[in-house]
Amino acid sequence: MSATPSGDTPGRPTTIRDVAALCGVTASTVSRALTTPGRVNYRTRARIEAAAAELNYVPNAQAKALSSGRTRAVAVLVADITNPFYFDIIRGTQLQLKAAGYTQLLVDTEESDEVEVNTLEQMRQTADGVILTASRLSDEALAAASTKMPLVTINRDVAGVPSVILDTPTATNQALDHLISLGHSRIAYLGGPETSSSNMRRWDALSAAAMERHVEVVRLGPFAPRTYSGAAAADALVHSGATAGIAFNDLMAIGMLARLRERGLRVPEDMSIVGCDDIFGADFCSPPLTTVTAPVEQAGRVAVTMLLSQLNRGRGALPRSQSVLPTYLTIRGSTGVAPARPSSSLGS
Repeated sequence: MSATPSGDTPGRPTTIRDVAALCGVTASTVSRALTTPGRVNYRTRARIEAAAAELNYVPNAQAKALSSGRTRAVAVLVADITNPFYFDIIRGTQLQLKAAGYTQLLVDTEESDEVEVNTLEQMRQTADGVILTASRLSDEALAAASTKMPLVTINRDVAGVPSVILDTPTATNQALDHLISLGHSRIAYLGGPETSSSNMRRWDALSAAAMERHVEVVRLGPFAPRTYSGAAAADALVHSGATAGIAFNDLMAIGMLARLRERGLRVPEDMSIVGCDDIFGADFCSPPLTTVTAPVEQAGRVAVTMLLSQLNRGRGALPRSQSVLPTYLTIRGSTGVAPARPSSSLGS
């Protein structure tokens, strides 16, 4: 292989024809050797692979996608990339996709159903499938999207759409029982976005459990699932006369801790607070946050496995329609015995 390849021309990348010329074979033979090596005899394949390495030949990903119908890329859509809850999901999907030889395309949909719809349409051309986390689309829109391309949702339960569900309602009820055991009889749920399926499922479970246990649970909000909304949530909680609050997520709960401290209220002596998600930093708060713990990274891994099962269906795989992952309550210092009088008479 001493001939000088035309790919050595400055500024021009090596092509498949350069590899073919160096080996004395056709371009189609090079293509088969590099994409379906079993169709080319061993000696020819070895010569082609050596030539490709010598010329630093890099296959054209777009051309390969056009010929195979696959991009080897999967889009992962998250509602808010700044929310630590999504960090573990992103890590889980990234590791699982990398192991399977896929590239992850990460998109922040900014809690917007419009951005989500537009992104899904674009991804039909650039990705083999999509993983939607905490989708803000309607059930009808999700069902329609699932007929156009392979997708898996996380924390959305829509008939006919493959999904991974974190069973946070069960652990939220554990939080309710925990607060009842501490003497709290009026408890507030600080709700998240009205378009959040998880928000609705938790409230439905809480309200039903409260009726069974003969305690009062009031719903406040909706509030944005971010730290800055914790101030308004804390004020609403104090005004409600409840002695404990269960927040939609940890970010909101952390913001509530700061606001209650500003108002001169002690946690948990005057008010108990429970979060959800057990994000990084939840145990660093003052006091450390009692919260719902979920296997978030595992949810990302399972979602990828389910999506790849869809993509490989032609090889006989039978994709699962739903996977439910258990959650549990982690008790820390932000919950305590109910005060003798409601916080509304203490705060200023």
